[in-house]
Amino acid sequence: MQQVSALRSRLGGRNLYLVGMMGAGKSTVGRPLAEQLGYGFVDADSTIEACSGRSISAIFAEDGERGFRAIETAVLNQIACRHSLVVATGGGIVTEAVNWGHMHQGLVLWLDPDRNVLLQRLREQPGGRPLLAGEGDPAARLDALLEARRPLYAQADVHLAITQETPEQVVSALLEAIAARLQAPGLGGSSRTANH
Repeated sequence: MQQVSALRSRLGGRNLYLVGMMGAGKSTVGRPLAEQLGYGFVDADSTIEACSGRSISAIFAEDGERGFRAIETAVLNQIACRHSLVVATGGGIVTEAVNWGHMHQGLVLWLDPDRNVLLQRLREQPGGRPLLAGEGDPAARLDALLEARRPLYAQADVHLAITQETPEQVVSALLEAIAARLQAPGLGGSSRTANH
C-alpha cells in the first residue's frame, strides 16, 4: 500500500491512458488500476456514447469511421484537461496523431494480449465490433488491424504483453512497469517492455 502511495505521488496527477486492441481488457483492468491508485476511471467509448447520445455502432453506421474518429478526438481533448484519471481508450484511438499529443501529457500503457487470447475474447463478447463486422473472416480482419496498429501502439510508454493473467495480475504488473518507467530518464515515447 505504501508503494502504491509513493507511486501515486511520483505520478503527480498525470493521467494513465490504456491503449490496445478491442478486447485487450482496458476497461476490465482500468477500473481496479484506478482504484489501487485512488484515481478516477473513464471509459472513453462510454463517454463518447453519452456525449453523442448514440451507440458506437450507430456512430459508425451513420457517420463512418472518420466521423467517429472526430468525435473520439474531441472527447479525448476534454478528458485530457482533467487529471488523476485512468482512461480506457478505444482500440483505434492511436490512429490519429493528434490523440498522441493529448495522451503523452500523461503515461500511455499498451495492453498487448496474445492474438489467440484476443480472438477468443472477441468471440465471447456480446455485441459486434464495428471494425470486425461485415463479410469475411473476423480473424483475418483482426490480423489486418493488428498489423496496422502494432507500430502505433509501440509508441506507448509502457508495453505489457499478456497471455492468461487475471485482471489482478495485470494490474500488479502495470503498477511495477509504471514505477520502472517513472525511474527511467525522460518520459518521451520510448517503449519499455514488461513480460509476465
